[in-house]
Amino acid sequence: MTEAPAQTPLIDEDLSQDLATAALALARRFNAGATLWVVSPQWEPHAHHVAVEFVHPVIMGKRALPSVALVEPDPVAQCRVATRPGDVIIAVASADQPQVLDVMRRAPAWGADTIWIGSGPRPPAGGADHTLWVDSGDPMVPATGRFVLMYHLLWELTHVCFEHPGLLTPDAAECTETGCVTCSDEGRLGEVVLPPATAMDTALVRTATGDESVDVTVLGDVAPGDLVLVHGGAAISRVATATEAAR
Repeated sequence: MTEAPAQTPLIDEDLSQDLATAALALARRFNAGATLWVVSPQWEPHAHHVAVEFVHPVIMGKRALPSVALVEPDPVAQCRVATRPGDVIIAVASADQPQVLDVMRRAPAWGADTIWIGSGPRPPAGGADHTLWVDSGDPMVPATGRFVLMYHLLWELTHVCFEHPGLLTPDAAECTETGCVTCSDEGRLGEVVLPPATAMDTALVRTATGDESVDVTVLGDVAPGDLVLVHGGAAISRVATATEAAR
């Protein structure tokens, strides 16, 4: 008598841990007043599905959470306008989707946390704050219940966190940010909004804390949309956009 082959779990241990971590971070952001923005340039129905999961809960007594699907042709421009510091962007897409790569690259300058849901080859390390991924080469995975199950569980686990209010505020011990020992500042990603009018002026740069006047003398000419590293009130280097990095 032969034994039946073991079935592959729909959600393995690694993905379970990733879901729990992402759900806690998302619950904390919602608790602090965040709006969730969802993009899926390849699979628009997924964007609508994720958004409606959060804004229209199917379980009695669960709170409705602010969530919007952004489905216009240019998700980068939509996210740029819609996102406020403290918000969250979820992308449902493959790892090579160029618009999503660009959104994820720019999101830290907008002050947004990011969650990337997909399958197949994984995004580059650090491509998003949280990655929820089905490691399968089957191109039909995004059309399966296994794929949808990921964001159903993300929604449910987020509400589990709300049932434990003590989890919703990070402990001081969890803060691991470090800064320059000389000026107490850290290198922060910024997106140029307006270049300087003259060589003596500063540029208007958007960072996670809002718009700032930044000295770009070291870099020379900059243009709207350029990504720069800001430290001590000055742009000290350029940061490649997703399009530039892919060249």
